[in-house]
Amino acid sequence: MIGLIFGETDFPKQILKKIKSRKRYLIIDLTKNKTFKKDRNSYSVSLGQFGKIIKILKENKCKKVLFAGRVKKPRFSKLRLDLKGVYYMPRIIKSAKLGDAAILKEIINILKKEKIKTISSLAFNPELTLKKGNYSTIKPNKADIQDINKAIKTLNKLGKYTFSQGTVVRMKKVVAIEGKGGTQKMLKRCKNKKFKNKGVLVKFPKKKQDLRIDLPTLGLKTLKQCKSAGLKGIVIKDKQNIFLERKRCIKFANKNKMFITVK
Repeated sequence: MIGLIFGETDFPKQILKKIKSRKRYLIIDLTKNKTFKKDRNSYSVSLGQFGKIIKILKENKCKKVLFAGRVKKPRFSKLRLDLKGVYYMPRIIKSAKLGDAAILKEIINILKKEKIKTISSLAFNPELTLKKGNYSTIKPNKADIQDINKAIKTLNKLGKYTFSQGTVVRMKKVVAIEGKGGTQKMLKRCKNKKFKNKGVLVKFPKKKQDLRIDLPTLGLKTLKQCKSAGLKGIVIKDKQNIFLERKRCIKFANKNKMFITVK
């Protein structure tokens, strides 16, 4: 039995599709709208109910869990805490000051103390990551490569714990760095009617990120947002990403003269 701890985005649905006929599972549904309520193996729980989460996992003899999807940082003052929630929450709140990656690391440490192991979110879907190379007909030219290098240097200079997985660089200038609002909000800020097919989105894992969880997720929606922002392409990290709708993304990139590159 495996415990699937699911948040927002389409990635959890891809995992469930793959795992449903192969393995016994249960779902800890942390989504706001109870996305998985129709599944008879699903339990809707809030982040403050650590006692309930651990009880569900142990009663079902789940010794392994898998995290997938985005879990928004809650308003801690609004959380209803059970006893274990009261015990563990101070550690979570302390981690929250360092960023989302630190929160997830702390949750993994808590589960480890309860003798529950966290496995890679890609354990059942290795096909959803991309290896090094260029996946589109269009390849980055000299100016694009300068933008890519600038973006990578910018991400490397960020602090150990940060909300940022991405940055946009256009004509060697940093246009935006991803904040708490995520990639979508960042790309909206980058729209400029003067530019068409200029600039790049580079999206790498956060520094000090546990690569078992919360990897950068991209898909057709991201490509369309990049096109709308006037960008020419996206760059992601070798085997450290979740890339949804691969064929549709490549087709879209080729049609719109954009590039998809993996470093």
